[in-house]
Amino acid sequence: MSDCVFCRIAAGTIPARRVAEGPNVIAFRDAAPQAPTHVLLIPRAHVASSAADLGAAHGALLGEVFALAAEVARAEGLERGWRLVTNVGDHGGQSVHHLHVHLLGGRPLGWPPG
Repeated sequence: MSDCVFCRIAAGTIPARRVAEGPNVIAFRDAAPQAPTHVLLIPRAHVASSAADLGAAHGALLGEVFALAAEVARAEGLERGWRLVTNVGDHGGQSVHHLHVHLLGGRPLGWPPG
């Protein structure tokens, strides 16, 4: 989608500080980090607007997202722990309607969040 900021990042028309890439997933640093390590993982293709739109057909893509997240966490030295977050809808805090997962770490993360 030409008006989607994450699609434009995936296409390379908007710069991003990429940290890792897989065949179908890109990981890059969040522009407004909420933790010392804050990386976004997005599908290269505009697959779904949020986790609410996912189904069984997205299993391989989600496996790639989680595998790349673990690879990034290891590379970032997050052996003490890290968190994956996906927001759904405006009340869930979603601001970009392109499926994405936040990888947060580098400090103790409290619970409950938000």
